[in-house]
Amino acid sequence: MALKMIPELEEVVEGLGVPGIAAIVLLPVIIPAVGGIGKSLTKATIKGGIVLYEKGKGVIAEVGENFEDIVAEAKAELAEQHTTNIEPATQEGEVS
Repeated sequence: MALKMIPELEEVVEGLGVPGIAAIVLLPVIIPAVGGIGKSLTKATIKGGIVLYEKGKGVIAEVGENFEDIVAEAKAELAEQHTTNIEPATQEGEVS
Protein backbone atom coordinates (compact mmCIF):
# COMPACT_ATOMS: atom_id res chain seq x y z
CA MET A 1 0.00 0.00 0.00
CA ALA A 2 1.67 3.11 -1.27
CA LEU A 3 1.07 6.55 0.18
CA LYS A 4 -0.80 8.82 -2.28
CA MET A 5 0.93 12.22 -2.46
CA ILE A 6 -0.85 13.55 -5.54
CA PRO A 7 -4.64 13.19 -5.74
CA GLU A 8 -6.15 11.76 -8.89
CA LEU A 9 -7.80 14.14 -11.38
CA GLU A 10 -11.23 12.56 -10.88
CA GLU A 11 -11.08 13.21 -7.12
CA VAL A 12 -10.07 16.84 -7.67
CA VAL A 13 -12.89 17.44 -10.18
CA GLU A 14 -15.45 15.87 -7.85
CA GLY A 15 -14.16 17.91 -4.90
CA LEU A 16 -14.23 21.25 -6.72
CA GLY A 17 -17.53 20.85 -8.46
CA VAL A 18 -18.76 23.16 -11.20
CA PRO A 19 -18.12 26.47 -9.37
CA GLY A 20 -14.55 25.49 -8.58
CA ILE A 21 -13.80 24.44 -12.15
CA ALA A 22 -15.41 27.61 -13.52
CA ALA A 23 -13.26 29.67 -11.18
CA ILE A 24 -10.10 27.91 -12.34
CA VAL A 25 -11.04 28.46 -16.01
CA LEU A 26 -12.05 32.13 -15.53
CA LEU A 27 -9.23 33.05 -13.14
CA PRO A 28 -6.77 34.09 -15.91
CA VAL A 29 -9.44 36.45 -17.28
CA ILE A 30 -10.64 37.81 -13.93
CA ILE A 31 -7.25 38.64 -12.40
CA PRO A 32 -6.17 41.22 -15.04
CA ALA A 33 -9.62 42.85 -14.97
CA VAL A 34 -9.54 43.14 -11.18
CA GLY A 35 -5.96 44.38 -11.40
CA GLY A 36 -7.00 47.17 -13.78
CA ILE A 37 -9.87 48.19 -11.52
CA GLY A 38 -7.60 48.04 -8.48
CA LYS A 39 -5.01 50.23 -10.18
CA SER A 40 -7.55 52.88 -11.16
CA LEU A 41 -9.07 52.79 -7.68
CA THR A 42 -5.62 53.20 -6.14
CA LYS A 43 -4.84 56.15 -8.42
CA ALA A 44 -8.15 57.82 -7.56
CA THR A 45 -7.43 57.39 -3.85
CA ILE A 46 -3.96 58.90 -4.24
CA LYS A 47 -5.34 61.83 -6.25
CA GLY A 48 -7.93 62.49 -3.54
CA GLY A 49 -5.21 62.41 -0.91
CA ILE A 50 -3.10 64.91 -2.84
CA VAL A 51 -6.06 67.29 -3.27
CA LEU A 52 -6.91 67.00 0.43
CA TYR A 53 -3.27 67.65 1.36
CA GLU A 54 -3.11 70.78 -0.82
CA LYS A 55 -6.35 72.14 0.65
CA GLY A 56 -5.08 71.37 4.15
CA LYS A 57 -1.86 73.25 3.47
CA GLY A 58 -3.86 76.31 2.42
CA VAL A 59 -6.06 76.16 5.50
CA ILE A 60 -3.08 75.74 7.81
CA ALA A 61 -1.29 78.67 6.17
CA GLU A 62 -4.38 80.85 6.60
CA VAL A 63 -4.74 79.86 10.26
CA GLY A 64 -1.05 80.60 10.79
CA GLU A 65 -1.42 84.07 9.27
CA ASN A 66 -4.45 84.81 11.46
CA PHE A 67 -2.55 83.65 14.55
CA GLU A 68 0.44 85.85 13.66
CA ASP A 69 -1.90 88.82 13.21
CA ILE A 70 -3.47 88.22 16.62
CA VAL A 71 -0.05 87.92 18.27
CA ALA A 72 1.10 91.16 16.60
CA GLU A 73 -2.05 92.97 17.78
CA ALA A 74 -1.55 91.67 21.33
CA LYS A 75 2.08 92.82 21.35
CA ALA A 76 1.05 96.25 20.04
CA GLU A 77 -1.58 96.57 22.79
CA LEU A 78 0.94 95.55 25.44
CA ALA A 79 3.46 98.06 24.12
CA GLU A 80 0.78 100.77 24.13
CA GLN A 81 -0.21 99.94 27.71
CA HIS A 82 3.44 99.96 28.74
CA THR A 83 4.05 103.42 27.23
CA THR A 84 0.87 104.87 28.78
CA ASN A 85 1.89 103.51 32.19
CA ILE A 86 5.40 104.99 31.89
CA GLU A 87 4.31 108.46 30.64
CA PRO A 88 2.26 109.48 33.73
CA ALA A 89 5.05 108.33 36.04
CA THR A 90 7.65 110.43 34.20
CA GLN A 91 5.36 113.44 34.15
CA GLU A 92 4.80 113.15 37.89
CA GLY A 93 8.54 112.91 38.40
CA GLU A 94 9.07 116.09 36.37
CA VAL A 95 6.45 118.04 38.33
CA SER A 96 7.93 117.26 41.74
